[in-house]
Amino acid sequence: MSKILVFGHQNPDTDAITCAITYSHLLNELGETAEPVALGEINKETVYALNQFGFDAPRVIEKASDETDTVALVDHNEFQQSVSDIKDVTIHSVVDHHRISNFETAQPLYFNAKPLGSCQSVIYGLYQQYGVEVTPEIAGLMLSGLISDSLLFSSPTCTPYDKKIGQKLAEIVGVDSQTYGTEMLKAGASVDDKDAATIADGDAKSFEMGDYQMRIGQVNVVDIADVLDRKQEILDEMQSLSLANSYDGFLLIVTNILTNDSEGLFVGRDEIIPGLEEAFGVSVKDHQLPLKGVVSRKKQVVPPLTKTLAK
Repeated sequence: MSKILVFGHQNPDTDAITCAITYSHLLNELGETAEPVALGEINKETVYALNQFGFDAPRVIEKASDETDTVALVDHNEFQQSVSDIKDVTIHSVVDHHRISNFETAQPLYFNAKPLGSCQSVIYGLYQQYGVEVTPEIAGLMLSGLISDSLLFSSPTCTPYDKKIGQKLAEIVGVDSQTYGTEMLKAGASVDDKDAATIADGDAKSFEMGDYQMRIGQVNVVDIADVLDRKQEILDEMQSLSLANSYDGFLLIVTNILTNDSEGLFVGRDEIIPGLEEAFGVSVKDHQLPLKGVVSRKKQVVPPLTKTLAK
């Protein structure tokens, strides 16, 4: 078997990048030959985490089949979120914490998915299962991915198990998770130097919901006004991306990491709007909808919207 390329989803966030590194490390410790790679440029929050623990950013790839026949997926399983030629390679394994959708393989594989707050929590369990040491550097990446995906343990996706692991990881690293986590989240929260495309699509994922192809992005900020002040510019970019990629709808979730509230911006087909309003119990006005208490795309956005749009 050739080298295993390990990667997270397109438009990678901190959990996706750090999981590619920690899972590759685990595979190598178990006698495989694995390399972490990325399906897109990394964001400032992730750069902060990598710098803190002495890791270089994984190289970015567009295709996998031109250099390997075997890949491993972390922090995703849906093919539309994966590498462009995913159907041309063999999937060695999947480690994930999302829904299972649009996934099939011709051969058996290792598939480990758990409903936890971070993919790193699943990977931490594999380290324990196989008796592989979690070094301070690896623990730092695990803690960073966990903090990022759980918004410092405040997301409804965060379980008691995640919090327990977070405490153990912080002890291994020798940091206070609240202090470190706040600094890491703030490092990635500024949008002053981001263009409209990066704000709208920098952390976006595609989902099939009923007959609709939906694009859902999320951007974390310390002041939602920083994004809403550029509302028309961002809506225009979302519309342009939708036309170019045949999205039926594009929803951007703007999340305040300090208050754990969000605002939504939407462009798309008019018949999707009633589904949005029913899913969140709000009205869409001037392409905008309030999402009080909503911070998790995985748990608070995708399930209710899938339900209403699949009717």
